[in-house]
Amino acid sequence: MNTVEKDQTYIAGTYNRFPVEIVSGSGSLVTDVDQKQYIDMGSGIGVTSFGIADTVWQNAVTEQMAKVQHMSNLYYTQPCADLAAILCEKTGMKKVFFSNSGAESNECAVKVARKYASEKHGTDCYTIVTLKNSFHGRTLTTLAATGQDHYHELFQPLTPGFVSVDAGDMAALKSVCQEYKVAAVLIECIQGEGGVVPVSSEFAQALQQFCREKDILLMVDEVQTGNGRTGKLYAYMHYGLTPDIVSTAKGLAGGLPLGATLLGEKVEHVLGFGDHGSTFGGNPVCCAAAISILKRLDDAFMAEVQAKSDFLFDSFQGAKGIESVSGLGLMIGLKTARPAADVVGECMKNGVLCLTAKNKVRLLPALNIPMDLLRQAVAVLLKACAE
Repeated sequence: MNTVEKDQTYIAGTYNRFPVEIVSGSGSLVTDVDQKQYIDMGSGIGVTSFGIADTVWQNAVTEQMAKVQHMSNLYYTQPCADLAAILCEKTGMKKVFFSNSGAESNECAVKVARKYASEKHGTDCYTIVTLKNSFHGRTLTTLAATGQDHYHELFQPLTPGFVSVDAGDMAALKSVCQEYKVAAVLIECIQGEGGVVPVSSEFAQALQQFCREKDILLMVDEVQTGNGRTGKLYAYMHYGLTPDIVSTAKGLAGGLPLGATLLGEKVEHVLGFGDHGSTFGGNPVCCAAAISILKRLDDAFMAEVQAKSDFLFDSFQGAKGIESVSGLGLMIGLKTARPAADVVGECMKNGVLCLTAKNKVRLLPALNIPMDLLRQAVAVLLKACAE
């Protein structure tokens, strides 16, 4: 059997894979089994921050692998401590819990919020408010947090204690907080899986003020938006927010599984011995990879990300077959006249790999994608959208 036949025979059918088998790559170019090259505008859904086989990332990973590839959290390791320090120094947060994925980082956030609220406001204070159209993961708890009913239908009963309101509707959010004892509000500044839809600055500021007044924790899911993706280290920084808890993953380790839950001053001491744990969380190889990513996300590099973003927005705004452009940085959604799946398929035929998000074409290129490749990809996209 070839790879496709083995996959379809032995792997659970949870993915509707494209008919492409990728065997190698370099930077923002990937090569399939037939030696056809593609410009990668998806970066593994926002994971390979510096592209495929990035030399700095490779060196960091292989050097750490030669020292120690894993050690249980019963012992100290330098990469884990160094990465936590970098994250806290860059954000002003106080503590970090490491896990393996975005869903796990959100699970940790929920646990912290509920323990904080239980100790501060009573055991009946546990409700988490999220936004409709959000996506926070595929565990039972993070599915419950996800504000999209179709994700819930087959997996009842979900974890109780979650209520979703429309993004921007402060009246609805305040009403929920009157009806329930609310521990925290969890938002994405840009709803990635929901169609690359940013929340408004007015809503974000009003929400922060309300949470402060009521001692409700403000939690921001930066799983897809984080680690330089939007032109700042984290998307909440565009909004002038100071979250109590931040969850992140995806691009953090540039292609290795690593999640992080960042805890602010209000909750830095909530988790004590035995309250939470992870066998692989803080793995030294993954942490070394993440350090190699974060150290390069300085102001000069972020300016380059923003310049590429400006180029993309300028190229797509008002172009034939493109009805609207949304997003921030290198996280962009295109509402196209043609069905998004048709556009993605046409681009694939012509050597460009894109994604979808609901009814939009979604672009998440590597943060360091060269401008010449970006221009080539845009030309293919514009042609596919115009047809």
